[in-house]
Amino acid sequence: MSNSINQSRRNLFSRRKSKVNRPPWVKADIDFTDICTRCDKCITACETQIITRGDGGFPEINFAQDECTFCQKCVQACPEPLFDLAQNVPWQIKATINDSCLANSGIWCQTCKDACDPRAISFKPAIGQAPKPLIDLESCTGCGACVAPCPNQSIKIQA
Repeated sequence: MSNSINQSRRNLFSRRKSKVNRPPWVKADIDFTDICTRCDKCITACETQIITRGDGGFPEINFAQDECTFCQKCVQACPEPLFDLAQNVPWQIKATINDSCLANSGIWCQTCKDACDPRAISFKPAIGQAPKPLIDLESCTGCGACVAPCPNQSIKIQA
């Protein structure tokens, strides 16, 4: 097997692992898939049902329908030592807005701002243009409340 094919396969797995959002408060220094038993207790416990069964049956966060309320029910339901509530923040993921945002096409839309409880999203006025979104990364909790309301699916929550 050639080295480029071998490297390509390795990159496939490392990319996939880094793009998956796990439940909040997962310990940063563990390999989640080595400890998680895929029991689905966190999925069942999630009050907003954003924890779904992902690749390999492991829990992943999907903000397509709702947000994380940081209720900690997933943490309480898990029988494994996956979580650490002593961490300063529940996770390192934050909102990002891509170029498909309607404001970039001159359409006035601020649904993400309206959905953002911590007020991490604001809009900068521009003369003769629709206001452009700005995210205060210090205020963003990564809750995902801004994702589902976006009419153009322009917001992603990622590390």
